[in-house]
Amino acid sequence: MNDVYAQTYNPFDNIWLSAFVAFLPILLFFVSLIIFKLKGHVAGFLTVVLAALISIFIYGMPFDMVASAFGYGFLYGLWPIAWIIVAAIFLYKLSVKSGYFDILRESILSITPDHRILVILIGFCFGAFLEGAIGFGGPVAITAAILVGLGLRPLYAAGLCMIANTAPVAFGAVGIPIIAMAGVVNVPALDISAMTGRILPPLTIFIPFFIVFLMDGWRGIKETFPVVLVAALSFAIVQFFSSNHLGPELPDIISAIVSIIATTIFLKFWQPKRIFRTDGNENMTQHSKHHICKVLLAWAPFVMLIITIIIWTQPWFKELFKPGGVLSFTTFSFEFNSISEKIIKTAPIAVEGQSPTTKIIFSLPLIGTTGTSIFAAAIISIFILRVKAKDALSVFGETLNEMKFPILTIGLVLAFAYISNYSGISATLALALASTGSAFTFFSPIIGWIGVFLTGSDTSSNLLFGSLQQLTARQLGIPEVLFLAANSVGGVVGKMISPQSIAVACAAVGLVGRESELFRFTVKYSILLVIAIGIITTLIAYVFPQIIPAG
Repeated sequence: MNDVYAQTYNPFDNIWLSAFVAFLPILLFFVSLIIFKLKGHVAGFLTVVLAALISIFIYGMPFDMVASAFGYGFLYGLWPIAWIIVAAIFLYKLSVKSGYFDILRESILSITPDHRILVILIGFCFGAFLEGAIGFGGPVAITAAILVGLGLRPLYAAGLCMIANTAPVAFGAVGIPIIAMAGVVNVPALDISAMTGRILPPLTIFIPFFIVFLMDGWRGIKETFPVVLVAALSFAIVQFFSSNHLGPELPDIISAIVSIIATTIFLKFWQPKRIFRTDGNENMTQHSKHHICKVLLAWAPFVMLIITIIIWTQPWFKELFKPGGVLSFTTFSFEFNSISEKIIKTAPIAVEGQSPTTKIIFSLPLIGTTGTSIFAAAIISIFILRVKAKDALSVFGETLNEMKFPILTIGLVLAFAYISNYSGISATLALALASTGSAFTFFSPIIGWIGVFLTGSDTSSNLLFGSLQQLTARQLGIPEVLFLAANSVGGVVGKMISPQSIAVACAAVGLVGRESELFRFTVKYSILLVIAIGIITTLIAYVFPQIIPAG
């Protein structure tokens, strides 16, 4: 094998000095957004340049490999991730353009006009359903856009939806984060799912109350306590039982459906005495009456969204696009020859029994991808809502124009992620934390948090650090399933500060260029939550080990 690159994780022969240098691109990103308040694509560009320079001059990665890692990451940012967001925003804008979103808004407000409860129903419950079905930032884009349409301020809606999106991320995209990790570490997916489902309930119950607290303080919690408790408990209980008995595929979807139904029924019999709205219109209790047919038409785009997502996730549908399938010709692939099977993972990141190299092939599925399922729902909605072709094309062009900088930002941060992963920068940070000995129980979820910050994906974080978590658990004599689950749970609160997620949320609510404001809104809560998860993991390891499922 010629021209290979063997990853090095400790270039200075001092793991903490190496980790400090590896941390510099992340620090630059934080400083760019928080202190200098730069736009997302500018911060992303500076970060990826610094990561590339460190990869070349400190880690010794060849320039052509760094360039290929950049190209692969940038393309992955465009497809499938940016395509999902473009399709989701296009669907929402069609609903607005048709005039039917006003009717949809009235129907939602007839359940409750209270913004505190609407954020729980849409941002938390419906967002969890979308996370369980599609993931990749789509849930935040769709729910934040809907909440803006219901009267919330854009920055507020985006920030609250990103916080709401934490609890379901571990089981997102039909359980892929856990299933992918299970394959890498050779541990049953049900075991990791069960442990994850035992760590998450405190977070799942806390998040809805925390959202209400951010919106309206302790007064808000007291006024909405009964309905928020119904939403949170119903979700957490179903999440616990489904993750422990059914596996990682369905907890988000089942929990979300049960929570939406339970909360909606409860609201038929109970409403807060004071209606709270962030737009100040607290007397909004009267709504126009619309014929049931118009209401059904107004909901049609989002019903079609659910239907197309369900179809796209079915095994029989996926088989159509596999090699030899009827629609396999719609998928294009090409290999990045300069890095494919030429980047060698070394110990302890590569463990015995695993291939030290990976084929790096970029796949472009034109139809068999989540974004196209959302786009299909949008196309069907054009006919259902009778939107003129000229207007539909205008809306799509407007969507692409609004998304140009978010797409650039997403591409740049994914390029940064892949340069960090392929050079060994990410592994250096994880290994430094893994060297903390028995204190690693606290740092285990922080590794997952760093992984999701870097990659924007709980799946990528689990694939990146799953083996390290397993190896460290064995060295400490702690059941490995605890650290594997902690990696995934820590990652869920990293999602709200991931550059990719920030770019998506800002694009969804029309705040392109104001990424620094959203980042400053979420970063403090993300840090506090990952610290709390570290404490919970430590308590489980040393005080309540009986919580760990017997494997």
